[in-house]
Amino acid sequence: MNTISANQLKTHGVSVLAEGLKNEPEAIITVRGKDQYVVMSIEHYHYLRELELEAALLEARRDIENGNVIHESAEAHVSRVS
Repeated sequence: MNTISANQLKTHGVSVLAEGLKNEPEAIITVRGKDQYVVMSIEHYHYLRELELEAALLEARRDIENGNVIHESAEAHVSRVS
């Protein structure tokens, strides 16, 4: 994974991000030598979000198959979680 210092970002702007993401899907931004942030292309972000949503859907389907569900009205649900 590429590393970009905050100073590089400050002096070179967004172009340093484009360069850092040219061959890697993510880059780390360091502040005072410590890893602080991760940047990625919007395409990679959407890909990761899609994986996250697929995992949540799989988990929900497993819960339904295993009977780990509660059938109740919206009012009962609000009362239970409040």
